[in-house]
Amino acid sequence: MKSIYSNVLIVLLFSVAIFCCSCTSLKIGGLQCEKLSEPLSIDNVSPRFDWVLSSNKQGTKQIAYQILVASDKEYLSEKKADLWNSGKVESGTSNGILYQGHPLTSKSFSYWKVRVWDEEGKVSAWSKPACFGVGLLFPDDWSAQFIGMTQTEERMESPLLRKTFYCNTIGEKMIFHVNSLGYHEVYVNGSPISDAVLSPAVSQFDKRSLIVTYDITRFLKKGSNEIVIWLGKGWYRDGLPGVVKGGPFVRAQLECKDHGKWTTVLMTDDTWLASESGYVSTGNWRPHQFGGEVITASELPSDLTVSSLNSRKWEKVKVVYMPTHKATPQMVELNRIQNKFHPVSCRAAQDSSWIYDMGKNFTGWTKIKFPTLSPGQKIRISYCDFLDEKGQFRDGLYEDYYIASGKEGECFVNKFNYHAFRYLKLTNLGQAPALSDITGCLIHTDYSGKASFSCSDEDLNAIHDMIEYTFRCLTLGGYMVDCPQIERLGYGGDGNASTQTVQTMFNLTPLYMNWMQAWADCMRDDGGMPHTAPNPYMAGGGPYWCGFIITASWATYVNYGDSRLIERYYPYMQRWLDYVDKYSVKGLLKPWPNTDYRNWYLGDWATPSGIDQTNSLSVDVVNNCFISNCYQTMCKIADVLGKEQDKHTYTVKYKNLNTLIHKTFFNDPQKSYATGTQIDLTYPMLVGATPEEKLSDVRNTLFRVTEERFNGHLSTGLVGIPVITEWAIKNNQADFIYGMLKKKDYPGYLYMLNNGATTTWEHWNGERSHIHNCYNGIGSWFYQALGGIITDEKNPGYRHVFIQPQLVKGISWVNVSKEIPFGKLKVKWEKTNSSFMLNLSIPVGCEATVVLPVKAKSISINGEKSHPSQQLHLQSGHYHIKCVL
Repeated sequence: MKSIYSNVLIVLLFSVAIFCCSCTSLKIGGLQCEKLSEPLSIDNVSPRFDWVLSSNKQGTKQIAYQILVASDKEYLSEKKADLWNSGKVESGTSNGILYQGHPLTSKSFSYWKVRVWDEEGKVSAWSKPACFGVGLLFPDDWSAQFIGMTQTEERMESPLLRKTFYCNTIGEKMIFHVNSLGYHEVYVNGSPISDAVLSPAVSQFDKRSLIVTYDITRFLKKGSNEIVIWLGKGWYRDGLPGVVKGGPFVRAQLECKDHGKWTTVLMTDDTWLASESGYVSTGNWRPHQFGGEVITASELPSDLTVSSLNSRKWEKVKVVYMPTHKATPQMVELNRIQNKFHPVSCRAAQDSSWIYDMGKNFTGWTKIKFPTLSPGQKIRISYCDFLDEKGQFRDGLYEDYYIASGKEGECFVNKFNYHAFRYLKLTNLGQAPALSDITGCLIHTDYSGKASFSCSDEDLNAIHDMIEYTFRCLTLGGYMVDCPQIERLGYGGDGNASTQTVQTMFNLTPLYMNWMQAWADCMRDDGGMPHTAPNPYMAGGGPYWCGFIITASWATYVNYGDSRLIERYYPYMQRWLDYVDKYSVKGLLKPWPNTDYRNWYLGDWATPSGIDQTNSLSVDVVNNCFISNCYQTMCKIADVLGKEQDKHTYTVKYKNLNTLIHKTFFNDPQKSYATGTQIDLTYPMLVGATPEEKLSDVRNTLFRVTEERFNGHLSTGLVGIPVITEWAIKNNQADFIYGMLKKKDYPGYLYMLNNGATTTWEHWNGERSHIHNCYNGIGSWFYQALGGIITDEKNPGYRHVFIQPQLVKGISWVNVSKEIPFGKLKVKWEKTNSSFMLNLSIPVGCEATVVLPVKAKSISINGEKSHPSQQLHLQSGHYHIKCVL
């Protein structure tokens, strides 16, 4: 018996050894469909898949993958996968893998998993299963009607819409599709079905509305169920394009999957009931008029259970017939509360008024627990983002009202509007609530991918952190705004100014997919583009604003490796450039007329005092340099898309325009362009309009003008900041930028910080808005210059990356990290008089070319000596590089 057991043990050990030898160190996680984690409702039937690999082994890579897709989890095996078994596909790609299985349809729901092989041919375990659904893609998929509540023009209700319905069967999946015109929240049997807020994201209402989909399986029970849709107007304001008076409105449909079949079990129609909710909206959502909410506590539902609902007064809903437009599934993450905090101080303003300092600006909601109030007592809640020059609250800007019921434990909280502010004022309140009774709720779109930066200079850390936090206050609703408290518009100029920075700091493919969709929807028949998207009304800007659809689509491709935007919107880009041609005179773009959807014709914007941003020479050189950049970008896009003739056409246009820019705007005796400001000098060099033999002269003029005319300061505006930043990064001029960033007086970032800024301002002197997107383009410099992380356009999405830190006198160490499509990329360096040390973490799927910023006597990598070289090519893994100087 002993020998038998010994033989069995030997066999088991041998089997384990074989298994261990055949398994790879690669582990799979982060499964995404269409760049979203387990989306319930995508907008197409040709999805793309991504996954993230990790390994504890140096240099590991994927050489093949296999994907299984099935209509049921039980079928998710090689033998049973009924939708797609890719088989073993020889490829190192783990992003953007196109589904190539059996045709998918509206309302379908699928499961998928993946495994990979490494460079030694070893196979991984299967990933954990993930799922995705296909939404309602066609008008015929809808049986529901748009419904709302009969409203008066004087009172904008946020109504409750209710339906009691019966479920004989709770299927495998109970999927609720909500197509609201205005914001919505959904409650089933008294419980909220999601922690998302302010849904859906923005769209251009005369062209498109968005569908948000929820899995409500766990909220339902057999028998009688109650469903409530609570609506708010949001951007759905009377008078805006595509808006039907009397909203908000919604149509919704519940789909049940049972035994592989889908049936519609509930829809909005004239059998639903409507009731006032106690929330009323104010303001018309035009600039400076975003209003707030009036809450009448005695009208609020105590909860949304059956007994509470039955105690309310109900009326029949109004059925509304909508103008024809596209209704498509929302392809960007929902908005959520991201952080909660309390004010740092409170002071009495006057009798019965109290001013709270939240400690920082933010965008979102406010929750207030009140002391005991009298019935009918009306509390005014007002907001401002900065105090006036005398330190007084700037009243009358934005406000909510709370009308008390007189019951214990009364509490105010926003629901269908939001504010952006630092200072909060409560009026008509005898006793100040405790600091802990007031909560600020930061809200933004629920994107991922936080980057980090720190260095030995605390001034730079403070500037970086202010910019990073500002973006969290500007990205609510699936787009990026200029200022959330004054305009809330998705300006293309502000977007162009900050896309490189914000896409470095966060994973924003879905946000840009939603935003670019709005830009395409806003294009006019003649190829004209507005300055904002969505485009609810006329707004100011210039060509730098209109061409965002070209530059942002390309940036999204380079930063995330996602080609969908350049594929989808290439024809729109071409049409806009044809529009540019109509207003070009002898090859140079000249001012075009205002329209009913845009005005102004800007070059740079929000420049410091003393610079004439309206000077026609400056406006012309800035705009033609931007068009040159667009032509150059179109060459690259055409190359990726395989359009050789277009590539040739745009190459010729690019070269001809650059020749004209130099010939028209260069002043040879002064070695300067146009008005000789920083942007006028830098932009021609950046786009390649400056001949090689003139570069040194123009660069020296830039340095001289900066020192003599601008006293060593950054002295440009919204357009100029990213231009001078990109130029400096590409030309190894980190010291030039560093010197300007260290200036503590006006104009500058430290001037903002030293004057109490927690978010960046609209103007260098602090006028109008203290939460703005004008000057955030400098943020890419922290990662690309100091951190040295440079994208490779020929290998987009960080398949290959350059690491080439730029050393600055005064900075001894830098530590940066960022999420790339393959995982977290980390760079940390430290320099002393005798050594330079570089620590790198390169995720699986990414390769790096390291360009050392020093000439070393000797180099060691992970403790082993290496041949001294300034350039190293590294595979994935962790590296400690030490250079002896």
